[in-house]
Amino acid sequence: MLTRRGALGALAGGAMAWTLPRAGWSQAATVRVGSVSDLLAAAQLSGEVGFAVVDPRNGKVLEAQGADRAMPPASTVKTITTLYALETLGSGWRFPTQLIATGPVSGGKIRGDLILAGGGDPTLSTDDLADMAAQLARRGITGVTGRYLVFGASLPYAEQIADDQPVYAGYNPAISGLNLNYNRVYFEWKRAASGYALSMDARGRTAVPKVYTASVAVAQRQSPLFTYKRGQGREAWTVAQGALGASGSRWLPVRDPVSYAGDVFQTLARAQGIALPTPERVGGLPQGTLLVERGSDALPVLLRDMLKYSTNLTAETVGMTATLRRGQTATRGASGSAMSAWLRGRMGGGTARLVDHSGLGTDNRIAPLEMAQAVVLLGPKAGLKGLMKPFALRDAQGRPTQAGPVQVAAKTGTLNFVSTLTGYVTAPGGRDLVFAIFTGDLKRRAQAIGVEDPPGGKAWIARSKILQSGLLERWGTIYA
Repeated sequence: MLTRRGALGALAGGAMAWTLPRAGWSQAATVRVGSVSDLLAAAQLSGEVGFAVVDPRNGKVLEAQGADRAMPPASTVKTITTLYALETLGSGWRFPTQLIATGPVSGGKIRGDLILAGGGDPTLSTDDLADMAAQLARRGITGVTGRYLVFGASLPYAEQIADDQPVYAGYNPAISGLNLNYNRVYFEWKRAASGYALSMDARGRTAVPKVYTASVAVAQRQSPLFTYKRGQGREAWTVAQGALGASGSRWLPVRDPVSYAGDVFQTLARAQGIALPTPERVGGLPQGTLLVERGSDALPVLLRDMLKYSTNLTAETVGMTATLRRGQTATRGASGSAMSAWLRGRMGGGTARLVDHSGLGTDNRIAPLEMAQAVVLLGPKAGLKGLMKPFALRDAQGRPTQAGPVQVAAKTGTLNFVSTLTGYVTAPGGRDLVFAIFTGDLKRRAQAIGVEDPPGGKAWIARSKILQSGLLERWGTIYA
């Protein structure tokens, strides 16, 4: 089995070794309790705090506290997903979306069926579909003699990423092999002469097609904010009138992305003079002739954006695709377990228990030291530091600092009463350190399940970020 010591030795000519022993990862590293205690006391943060900072040149743990305690990593799981996907799929991987004809084109008609086939692209947009419709029109196609089919079974379907989020959370949509606009629909309202004028569309930068597979109505109530019902290819929302102001908008999650994409493409094709019948879902991809193909950006670009904007759908589709490429079951939950097993294999052990690829699930667990060690061991080959975004340090009042003593490239993670950070801190002299900082109050989080903005939540997150900044400034100073 590949051990942690052996793997690092292979990377650095045998010169690297971890300070903490693998068995139990007990904290044998020096803990500088004085200044750390002051930072913790100033943060007044309820719950647990765990962190580790490691010298990537030799694997030495420079400072740690609670580092071997498994905690919820939130969106820092996307760091592991990035490493998993790049190793499995390679940097040249692109997700295809295709238009396929099952028969020849004659007299402007496809003599057979037209298939809109998704290849798992999480970034497919309305404008992309509009361009595909325009390409079809440029081939002289005006319709079909057969059916219009939509295929989204290239990835296992899941109605949502996590089960404990508000029903209206746009960051928690369905997962499918055919996705559109991150599987969100745009809801807009404006007070009219009598009641409200409501609309739902699939807006892009240039195209704003109406959506027919989703509807919304105003209900005479104060709460709940939204209700949702799905049936017969339609998604029906109601919104509480008491929560609406004069006007506004928000993205709502889509639970039936295959029907949604099929609906939108039909409208966009109609605008190009292409008449298509009602879309029909198909579970298997029929053989045919490729007419149009749209490829996503290359995988590193997708992952850089995922780490920057923390797009959960990208994490899930990329991770599930990697699991399928490894010949394993990629359903929700099973794919997260497969990534956990991969990580243990690459690290020579560990205790990570991951249930998804985005970190949205509450049951994800990994120790801060294990996260930091994964970055040290696997990050260089993946070019991980170059994919991470800058992190702005906060001063003691929580305000972003204009110019701090250290530079940070990291992935953040935020859930109700969970705030995490992992990545690279560069000291003024140019020395890189790898770190992971996890904070979480799971008791308060459990009390806020299904709540978008629980009382005290924002203040708790703000205090955690102040603590993170204090630790990063400390390490960048004393280990410069």
